[in-house]
Amino acid sequence: MEWLNYHHLLYFWVVAKEGSIVAASKELRLAHPTISGQIHRLEDVLGQKLFSRHGRNLVLTDEGRVAFRYAEEIFGLGQEFLDTVKGKSSGRPVRLVVGVSDALAKSVVQRILEPVFSLGEDIQVVCRDDRSVEAFMGELAQNDVDVVLSDAPAGPGSPVRAFSHLLGECGTMFFAAPPLAKRLRPRFPQSLDGAPFLVPGVDSTLRRALNEWFESQDIRPKVVAELDDTALTKVFGEAGLGVFAAPDVIENEVRKRYHVQVVGRSDKLQQRVYAISLERKVKHPAVVAICEVARKSIFA
Repeated sequence: MEWLNYHHLLYFWVVAKEGSIVAASKELRLAHPTISGQIHRLEDVLGQKLFSRHGRNLVLTDEGRVAFRYAEEIFGLGQEFLDTVKGKSSGRPVRLVVGVSDALAKSVVQRILEPVFSLGEDIQVVCRDDRSVEAFMGELAQNDVDVVLSDAPAGPGSPVRAFSHLLGECGTMFFAAPPLAKRLRPRFPQSLDGAPFLVPGVDSTLRRALNEWFESQDIRPKVVAELDDTALTKVFGEAGLGVFAAPDVIENEVRKRYHVQVVGRSDKLQQRVYAISLERKVKHPAVVAICEVARKSIFA
């Protein structure tokens, strides 16, 4: 593996910023030959000329401009690192990278993340979605993801030691387009027997819970579609293609946005939301805010 000498890069960066070796020598308090020699060594390692001389002025070559952009980023991150360790503001937005399981309703995710934008800090939220928690475990271990939101805890067979923080649980509502809801509502839940139903994918926690609930109620709905995407499920439901299940905490949002009506409700069919992190005790301020608001407000 080749290693970059950051002293050489630093001298190049200062010369590029100051515009000359003379000015850089004053800034760095080093002799001209020392700085010139270090830059030549960097050029030898890179195999590229970083400066060209126009009269008495040094001008960055195309390769030099590329090197300067990287140097700006490298030393900017270095200063940010020092500021963060010393408790100072870096002036850059704090990134919160969230892995989101596709099984979670988008409305629930939006409500969980909403308090992050009210922290009074300059925070940039990055959301990445995937079908399963397992897909995020590697990214969580490498700190590419700060927290994972999921409808299930991290599995016992996970190669990563992660902690699943329960944000809350709620009952389940059943929705359908108005004509279908009106027909099925009077005899719920028995009316679901043979009724068209939109189910989550087979790997979904909700799908397994629904199957158990159907069995306990001696109900066999007619599965007309299997959908991994919760938003697409609601669109299908709005079109009158079948009944679908959603968390009861977003009842009003689902009815208004998708123009559907309630068929019925089950408190026995519980849905849960977890925040999965590498920490037993959450420390990231944004994740702390997510957990507190979810427990005290959304799932209270």
